[in-house]
Amino acid sequence: MLTAGIACLVYFIGLGTPALWEPDEGRYAEIPREMVLNGDYVTPRNDWVRYFEKPPLVYWTSAAAMKLLGSTQFAARSQAALASVGSVVVMQILAEAIAGESIGLLAAAALGLSPLFFIFGRFASPDPLLAFFLTAALGAFYFAARGDFRTGASRKLMLLASAMLALGTLAKGPVALVLGGGIALLWMVLDGRVRQVIALRWPECIAIFAVIVVPWFVLAASRNPGFLDFFFVHEHWQRYLENTEHGWGPWFFIPVVVVGMWPFFYFVPSGVQALWNTGSHESDRRRSDLRFLLIWFGLIFAFFSIPRSKLGEYILPGIPPIAILAAIGLQRISSAELTAAKRLLRWFAVISAIPLVAVLIARIWFLPRLALQGTSNALVMSIQGDSRSIATDATLLAVCLALPTAFLLLARLLKWRAVRMDRVCIAAAALVAVVGAKVRIDMPGVSYRELARAIGPRIQSGCALVSYHHFVQSLPFYTGSREILAGFRGELAPFADSPDAAPSFISTDEGLAHDWSAGACVVVIANRSDLTHLETILTPKPVAIGCEGKKFALINRQVP
Repeated sequence: MLTAGIACLVYFIGLGTPALWEPDEGRYAEIPREMVLNGDYVTPRNDWVRYFEKPPLVYWTSAAAMKLLGSTQFAARSQAALASVGSVVVMQILAEAIAGESIGLLAAAALGLSPLFFIFGRFASPDPLLAFFLTAALGAFYFAARGDFRTGASRKLMLLASAMLALGTLAKGPVALVLGGGIALLWMVLDGRVRQVIALRWPECIAIFAVIVVPWFVLAASRNPGFLDFFFVHEHWQRYLENTEHGWGPWFFIPVVVVGMWPFFYFVPSGVQALWNTGSHESDRRRSDLRFLLIWFGLIFAFFSIPRSKLGEYILPGIPPIAILAAIGLQRISSAELTAAKRLLRWFAVISAIPLVAVLIARIWFLPRLALQGTSNALVMSIQGDSRSIATDATLLAVCLALPTAFLLLARLLKWRAVRMDRVCIAAAALVAVVGAKVRIDMPGVSYRELARAIGPRIQSGCALVSYHHFVQSLPFYTGSREILAGFRGELAPFADSPDAAPSFISTDEGLAHDWSAGACVVVIANRSDLTHLETILTPKPVAIGCEGKKFALINRQVP
């Protein structure tokens, strides 16, 4: 309970302060808002267009929060924060079972304060929810595997694991079943327990899974022709194999995991060694536990490294086992012989100092030259506008990352005996989390909340909202209005031809020019690069009423 309370403070304080980042947070805030408004919890809609890229559980949880708390940024992110708290608690229970109570507490800190997990635990997306259900499912399976799957507590735990995989499937699709089932089965096979797998009560597990998952798919398919083909074939099979959006090489998740788990990741090899080289009578069990943790991380890492389309948050379900290994390694180093510990800690100090040196060089050399550039590039101008604040935040963040170096220098003066590395790492990670949260608030060019505030009174008084050649996904959430897309369909294209989607689109420049000059009030959101072209096709001449980043708000009215 204490861990859960602390994790709630870490993840919920200030949760609603940062603006919604484009495009993901705008999307995952707007879809549940529309569910609440139209009362349809079967068919997700984005900008009032049918939208089936993801299953509905993340929308349902956010919609429930919005019904209780209103359509706020806090409500939109609450499902991710709550799921992250749940992951920390479940992972602590699992770590205690593997390596003891002290490791459980340290692993909870390593997971909850790791930069990657902390950032996305306060970010409106489905990945923290998937991470929680996979962690819960694999934790339940681990405890079930200690006994007989067919009877008693093990049978109930297997049914719980099946339910968690089902909820994970409703959170982000079949990937939950593929990863959860694959990790569990591969572990049992490599442990030589194939007979135990065969003895599993498969009909009961399948029934639990189907009862939870199937109803929504049946309802969605009955109300939306073409849904099943789009969801399973296009969105999952083809997108996994063919999509090049966010294209990266197979190495992408290596720096993501290392940086995203720093400073704790440094101690993972020591944790692996501690479990493998144990000389106790429980060596077989501890090596089995090591296989479980490595298969858990390795299969998720490999699965998401295969396609070219990658985002950093995809690896979140693979972070809990790394946190457990890091905790074991960190405790091992803290209690190691002085000579061995000194060697490892020297390298840790050197690596931790690298971010500080890099940021200081950038601040001294790069930022002054950026400020001197007379550029008209809107994104660069937005960076320049807050360069002093961002430079300060980056320096503070680097100082926090380098904090272990200062502690180690102090420890050397005190003959390496006065400082415990576990406490040093937790303190450094906590400071990184605080400064990282501030950096997110100050980061320019990733949100259009201020632009929405500038046009809000116009939209509320009856002006139509149009975006030209793009889709600003947070504007419908902030303005409460449908965003008409002129000359653009983007990810809304698969169901854009549905009759109920027609009001969300203007196909041509001629259609935009007609609506602009028809007499009704129209606000157009356009990139700076499109302003000259719009001035040639729109009559009366557009008047700018707001600007944020590279986007301008134009109106067909004279502004006093």
